[in-house]
Amino acid sequence: MIILAVLIFVHELGHFLVAKKFGIKVEEFGFGFPPRIWGIKRGGTIYSINWIPFGGFVKIFGEDGGDRSDKNSFVSKKIWQRTSVLLAGATMNVVLAVFLLSLGFMIGLPWSVDDNENVAGAKVQITQVSLGSPAELAGVKAGDIILGASSQTGELSNLEKVVDLQNFIDKNKGQEILINSKRGQGILTFKLIPRVAPPANEGAIGVGLARVSEISYPWYRAIWEAVMTTLSLVWLTVSSLGILIWQLFSHGRVIGEVTGPVGIYSIAGQATQMGFVYILQLAALLSINLAVINAFPFPALDGGRVLFLLIEKIKRSPVSERVERTIHSAGFIFLILLMVVIAFRDIVRLF
Repeated sequence: MIILAVLIFVHELGHFLVAKKFGIKVEEFGFGFPPRIWGIKRGGTIYSINWIPFGGFVKIFGEDGGDRSDKNSFVSKKIWQRTSVLLAGATMNVVLAVFLLSLGFMIGLPWSVDDNENVAGAKVQITQVSLGSPAELAGVKAGDIILGASSQTGELSNLEKVVDLQNFIDKNKGQEILINSKRGQGILTFKLIPRVAPPANEGAIGVGLARVSEISYPWYRAIWEAVMTTLSLVWLTVSSLGILIWQLFSHGRVIGEVTGPVGIYSIAGQATQMGFVYILQLAALLSINLAVINAFPFPALDGGRVLFLLIEKIKRSPVSERVERTIHSAGFIFLILLMVVIAFRDIVRLF
């Protein structure tokens, strides 16, 4: 969960920096969550290290709605300044995504390409292995690069397209095949028998496949490509969130897969096996997701608090502290229950 801890810490760092810029008193900025291990006070702010190493937190003076008469209080500031503080966390997560993708593009980022695209050095890679499948039982792992395959009926070498491997497997269902793959610097051979009647959505050997090609740029181009990729992913995330909400209200349930912390832990494990650049990609994607979800105008989220500031701007007076606190508390309880349900679904899928 180191990835999530870093993303949350960067998010809180955004709130902290912008609050300081506008002269708002920050009572505490902590790494991890209490109980506290160590703390030091500088400039009116306690900088602390805490026992639960999961991200961080920032305690802003007047954030709960009190102390309006104090010029250093959050609520004493102009609406645009408070809005900037609230959205600074999401902004920092977007900036982090740009940084991670820039680094990835400079190193060389694996990128999915279609079989019909003419690219040099394309490879077929395992992206997922189903539990209990022939591939898993044989020892195949996510991240393995398939070099070729052979059977009694023929041989497949210099593999560059997904469809070629799929056709080979289809022709050899029920028969033993050998798959040659590269994992790290080693070459491995797996012996397995493709299933004639596999479970739905698994395939004969139970793997997900992708054709990938490594893309790298000089640093100035890498930054530009990272910015454009981040913007595309932000739009994709917003669109996906909109679809999920529409499904929830139109069908009473979410159609498709929604992953929570347990599922993310599993995905992170797969990314770790696949290599450092895959971890960069995953961290960037999670950072963008955290930014979009946190900026969504729902109670208890930063976006929900911005919505109350918009109402304050329209009605020219603050919303009742009691009403706002009650709504945010209800939203928080709903989100906790939703996380529990999603975590339960993740556990069921994994085990």
